[in-house]
Amino acid sequence: MSGQHSVIRTEKISKVYDSGEVQVEALKGIDLTIDPGELVAIMGASGSGKSTMLNILGCLDYPSGGEYYLDGIHVNELDRDQLADIRNRKIGFVFQGFNLLARTTAFENVELPLLYSRLQESVDVAQLTRLALERVGLSERARHFPNQLSGGQQQRVAIARALVNRPAMVLADEPTGNLDTRTSIEIMATFQELNRQGITIILVTHEHDIADYCKRIIEFRDGRIIRDQEVARPRDARQDLEAGHWQASGLGDRP
Repeated sequence: MSGQHSVIRTEKISKVYDSGEVQVEALKGIDLTIDPGELVAIMGASGSGKSTMLNILGCLDYPSGGEYYLDGIHVNELDRDQLADIRNRKIGFVFQGFNLLARTTAFENVELPLLYSRLQESVDVAQLTRLALERVGLSERARHFPNQLSGGQQQRVAIARALVNRPAMVLADEPTGNLDTRTSIEIMATFQELNRQGITIILVTHEHDIADYCKRIIEFRDGRIIRDQEVARPRDARQDLEAGHWQASGLGDRP
């Protein structure tokens, strides 16, 4: 492709799970392009194919057919070691359960990807870690342990950890699923601010209220994309927090 390449480009991606006598076609010819600087929500019911797609986009699984290009690299041609390397270099992961190490500080949790990366030989690990924590507004919590942080602060540490390697994209799997409504909107405000700084974010969610903060919504059903639309005016999470909209009936709190 000419010009700036896409962060993600898939062509006719399929995935078939073989469970003995039955073959389950989880993905059926997915064509998808995501460009640098997008903030995308991927939605769909359980069994729709969105989790399978997430695993392929995150280089956690191979497609059965079709082509996948990540930041211009043809993923299909990589072996498992190369796949792990591109995963570490090109993708920052944020999970529903935070996945922080309980006995290490916020700073140590964030620096961990750099310590397992080839980057550590050529960069200032401590400086990059400090910058990542600054970007999510947690510089003053660097020496705190996870049990000394709120759920929202723990998730922001996880986001900083995802950013520290300066990846091509951040892949967030139900990042607000364990959080109350106000904290969820705070996390979306963090994602929106990072996206304004040029970071590409792909967010998997089953919550329409959360997807409304994204610039584009892609919906899966029965292994196919049934909706892919730009959001003309995404909700502004910072404005919603300032206006107290998280208390309104349209954004009811979750247990």
